[in-house]
Amino acid sequence: MLTTRYVTGSPNWIDVGTRDIEGAKAFYGGLFGWEFRSAGPEAGGYGMFQLNGKTVAGGMAISEEQGSPSWTLYFQSPHVDATAKAVEQSGGAVLMEPMDVFDVGRMAIFGDPAGIGFGCWQPGTNKGLDLVGDQGTLCWTELYTPDVAAATEFYGSVFGWETFDVPFPGGRYTTVNPAGTGEQGMFGGVVPLDSDPVETEAGAYWLPYFEVADTDASAAKARELGGTVRTEPTDMETVGRLAKLTDPYGARFAVIKSTHAQG
Repeated sequence: MLTTRYVTGSPNWIDVGTRDIEGAKAFYGGLFGWEFRSAGPEAGGYGMFQLNGKTVAGGMAISEEQGSPSWTLYFQSPHVDATAKAVEQSGGAVLMEPMDVFDVGRMAIFGDPAGIGFGCWQPGTNKGLDLVGDQGTLCWTELYTPDVAAATEFYGSVFGWETFDVPFPGGRYTTVNPAGTGEQGMFGGVVPLDSDPVETEAGAYWLPYFEVADTDASAAKARELGGTVRTEPTDMETVGRLAKLTDPYGARFAVIKSTHAQG
């Protein structure tokens, strides 16, 4: 499960790039109760989404040249520059070179061999998200990829991730966890892109899940706020009730009321 006891290879940050940061503030504030706090004029418009004073995500406005609106997951690295070399040696690409973010940390953006973007965060004074697993926070991740075996080999080489196959209705589900953490460290799944027509059409990516108290109510609220329901609320045996959504600007994410929620 996700935890704020961050180790190498664990998700430790997430942020949304959007065409309209004011609109995103209103949407996610209405949906999850988040409040936005600017990181200051020197941060180029970047800021933190907070829940009860705890940081749960980041966000900023992006231009068309910077890509499509989307959520980006970041994984912990003790040395981002070394991770950049590992990414290239394993067949990935460095999309944004390692850079210092004041004294709060060092970051980079990469692409895996399938072209799926992800980030790395080397903590400085900012160790990562303050809350995960509670209502209104990141609770799970899924990688939709055209080649599960190639993806697990790549991320295993870069971060040392381990995999564990879980029995699932209709087959098995490949999960990932940081090295040495075992099943209790599972934070995400790796899913064949062609297993879901909705995802096949939209393209490969990392999908973040946020915990909610009521999936149906959250899906309805997202619609009310101008978002789109890509997959209607659905029960998954032993997992929970989930829905896949898009915010008004095109960033894809999911919500879930987990069967065994952390908080």
